Amino acid sequence: MSTHRPPTLAPAGQPSWRRRRLDPDHSLGLRLTLAATAAFLVLVPFALLTLLVLGAWAPLHRLDTAVTHSLHGYALDHPAWVTLMRIWTEVFAPMPLRAVALLLVIWLLRRGARRLALWATTTMVVGGLFSPLLKLLVGRDRPDLLDPVARAAGYSFPSGHALNATLAAGVLLLVFLPFAGREAARVALWVAALLLTVVTGLSRVALGVHFTSDVLGGWLLGVAVLAATTAAFTSWRARTGRRAVRPTHDGVAPEVERHPGAA
Repeated sequence: MSTHRPPTLAPAGQPSWRRRRLDPDHSLGLRLTLAATAAFLVLVPFALLTLLVLGAWAPLHRLDTAVTHSLHGYALDHPAWVTLMRIWTEVFAPMPLRAVALLLVIWLLRRGARRLALWATTTMVVGGLFSPLLKLLVGRDRPDLLDPVARAAGYSFPSGHALNATLAAGVLLLVFLPFAGREAARVALWVAALLLTVVTGLSRVALGVHFTSDVLGGWLLGVAVLAATTAAFTSWRARTGRRAVRPTHDGVAPEVERHPGAA
């Protein structure tokens, strides 16, 4: 006797799983689908870059080496530039940025925004753990220069400075966007966040302690972690009946500005 069973159909009047995931009327499913897609699209180039680094892909190696030696030559001829980069890389190193994030979490807790504080903590901690783990797994040596202007311990890929700068800038941006009443203030916050992220990463290449691909890997991983934790937070908002938000415009919890205890 045949054991073939017909495919299971959705009950009459109930949309299919795929339709629910893409239906704007089912906002939670739509947001989760879009967030998962965004995180996947960020992780794909990071995974590809990691494979190229592990495989010592010749074109990438040549590009990294060319940029490193070019910037190193410039650094040797411009000591003031080296001093500026050293100051920047120390001020915005992972530990100072984590201290700023801790102060932010304490401030949020004092305002009663416990869930927002949990999101900020989770983002910084989870993202921060990826850097040392991946460094050990990849095991890439740092640039070897004859006359280095700076030194750093440990492995190279991905850049911990670039990763933590991306995380901290993203957390600060998404928390304080609700306080920016005018569009000009939102633009200023975005510019500050991008400046912190980009210059911190570039300072590591300028000092000759990271390859360009190390910094790019840190940026990509930081964006992926931010996308994942932000998706989780906004899905919780949807489940609790809070209004829909555009995190890149409204922040992750607009109510923190006027009703902090609700965030």
